[in-house]
Amino acid sequence: MISVAEALQHLFALVSPLEVETVPLRSAAGRVLARNVAATRTQPPFDASSMDGYALRRTEVEPDAMFKLVGEAAAGHAFTGTVGPGQCVRIFTGAPVPDDLDFVVIQEDVTRRGDLITLNRDMDGKDNVRPAGGDFVAGDLMQAPRRLTPTDVALLASMNLAEVPVTRRPVVSIIATGDELVMPGETPRPDQIIASNSFGLAALLEAEGAETRMLPIARDNTPSLKTAFQLAEGSDLILTIGGASVGDHDLVAPVATELGMQQSFYKVAMRPGKPLMAGRMGEAAMIGLPGNPVSAMVCGKIFVVPVVRALLGLGAEPARPLTATLAAPLPPNGPREHYMRAILDADGLRAFDNQDSSLLGILSQSNALLVRPPHDPGLSVGASVRYLPL
Repeated sequence: MISVAEALQHLFALVSPLEVETVPLRSAAGRVLARNVAATRTQPPFDASSMDGYALRRTEVEPDAMFKLVGEAAAGHAFTGTVGPGQCVRIFTGAPVPDDLDFVVIQEDVTRRGDLITLNRDMDGKDNVRPAGGDFVAGDLMQAPRRLTPTDVALLASMNLAEVPVTRRPVVSIIATGDELVMPGETPRPDQIIASNSFGLAALLEAEGAETRMLPIARDNTPSLKTAFQLAEGSDLILTIGGASVGDHDLVAPVATELGMQQSFYKVAMRPGKPLMAGRMGEAAMIGLPGNPVSAMVCGKIFVVPVVRALLGLGAEPARPLTATLAAPLPPNGPREHYMRAILDADGLRAFDNQDSSLLGILSQSNALLVRPPHDPGLSVGASVRYLPL
């Protein structure tokens, strides 16, 4: 067996960032920006009023000063005339401040009679002008790589970019294996169960930006598995679920090897998830996940998500654990790294008593995986521990 860290290094060696494609800005949210992009204009492109009021010269601002109104500026409608001494322009929020003017007195700080305004004695003193380029200037960069958030998309639009270069979505084929499995909504025999892992993993990986393909369940025979692998052709990553151990009905490894899979490793010193396998199968990386539901989902979090992020160009890095205070004692850990389902609340981090790898109900209640190193001694309340958010 190898360690979790070693397994991740093997997995990262199997993949590299995918090619770049250009997408419309409307489709860019959640995608990974693949190259730096530059603003094509300055924002704001002119000195703009931040308030409704009157534009004039700062040098003429003093209590009780009187000005003659000679025009109006509104958003999208600039004032293009000339403003002489003792004159002002009515201006609204977002409008360009006329040339040679540098102060906007808010409308509440003036008294207006017809075309004349008089400044009040107790003005707030702010110029109420947003300077040109106060947000960004033409040529400023948005740095890649980054997963584009809604606010990023808004910024890109303001930079006047209608299209952006993004990393292609990784295509992940998911193959559940086993005669015992039926799809949700079907009627299982008394000796069958519902296939759940494929749905959980697809949701997990789609949230990371992958395009997932849930293939038909592969039965515990060689022809069925070969058909499933053929259907997965063209994928960037192939995930199999179950059948990766060494039992009489565990056929994934021998069938994959027969089809050309070059195995990188088998078995990881972790709980849950020891019977993990990985390798290269043609143009695709392949990961053989355990069949137990919790094991499959935990391995998806620990191994598959970082691989998808590496394919997207976000770096070949493991998930970064956080630290919390233990809210309930823990016994000593065994020789394998243990990822314990846990609850993090105001009292601290508390692991569930039952850590059986078949219990999806407990995983669903959890919001953290408490990470325990091999041979970790017993821990008391208040100890500092590492965890991964769920």
